[in-house]
Amino acid sequence: RDTMALAAADAELAVHMKMKQKQDYIKALEQFFEAADASGDGVLTMEEFTSITSDPHVVTWLSLMEIDISEASELFLNMDSGDGVVSRDEFVRGISHMKGQARSADLFTLQLGQHKL
Repeated sequence: RDTMALAAADAELAVHMKMKQKQDYIKALEQFFEAADASGDGVLTMEEFTSITSDPHVVTWLSLMEIDISEASELFLNMDSGDGVVSRDEFVRGISHMKGQARSADLFTLQLGQHKL
């Protein structure tokens, strides 16, 4: 019994930690969005996005968050719902899909490309 209770407690702690990490990750993305939104209008234009993602410090920060930003303009177009700008929700959702290796640009492009058809 003690072993089962300990395993359940460990699993609950792991779930709690994972949820906290996800919340922290989303908060960091929202802060990034606010910094990138130079005009302060609540949306990112292609110009704002490519401007901030051309900064080497930003590229490094994004890579530390497991985000490959090598094709910034393509990523922007994939996050854009068709109105020429990217909202905070579109940005967070889009970048969250980019995190990691196998889930990066190719899979994200395929997913969003299907939705736009």
